[in-house]
Amino acid sequence: EKSTDSSKTQESAMKKKKKQKKTKGDPKTGQEEESHTCCGCRFPLLFALLQLALGISVTVLGFLMAGISSSLLVRDTPYWAGIIVCVVSLVGFVMLCISYQPDEKTCVQFTVKLMYFLLSALALVACVLAVAFAAHHYLQMTKFTCNTILESCQCKLDTADPLGRTFVYQDAADCGSLTSTLNLYLLLQMVLNLIAALVCLLACFVMWKHRYQVFYVGIRFYPLTASEGQQQKV
Repeated sequence: EKSTDSSKTQESAMKKKKKQKKTKGDPKTGQEEESHTCCGCRFPLLFALLQLALGISVTVLGFLMAGISSSLLVRDTPYWAGIIVCVVSLVGFVMLCISYQPDEKTCVQFTVKLMYFLLSALALVACVLAVAFAAHHYLQMTKFTCNTILESCQCKLDTADPLGRTFVYQDAADCGSLTSTLNLYLLLQMVLNLIAALVCLLACFVMWKHRYQVFYVGIRFYPLTASEGQQQKV
């Protein structure tokens, strides 16, 4: 009876050790749980909230800029970049509502993740373009010489050149207030779009890392299996 009891205890101890080895030696399950708790819960919520706040700010500021003068071009009022960032944030909130499945077993989860990644990349490009357009317009505004003519503000880069291009801002009775407010709005657009571009870049990086952060190479496991086989033979 004592021998049978001791054999049972040894078997149970061996089973426990095997279970512990499986749990310790299987990094995939642990990393999936960690990625689920970190990237699946906190990551989309944090980035989606930031993208929503920045997208709304850029959109509202773009429409305010469009209201200053009717002659401003679409590229100078980048509300389109803010709308794209808002759409990305909404896709991020949709991702939160989907139940987590390991290894992307559901088609809906994979589709939403792919949409979020692609839209984040598109929003990154749009925000970089908005920053470039705003910076170019701001540099031109610093060199303008403006005069108010017939309820419009006409500005030139070089007043001595009669063939120089004239920039006309319609519905502007005061050139001083228009240039000051427009310079302020352009600076705000550059800052907000730059922050939104960085957030979208981080979102793309974390999504890529969450999907491809570990590569399971079989060569690493060959020496372990060989050593285990030698120990079993010994």
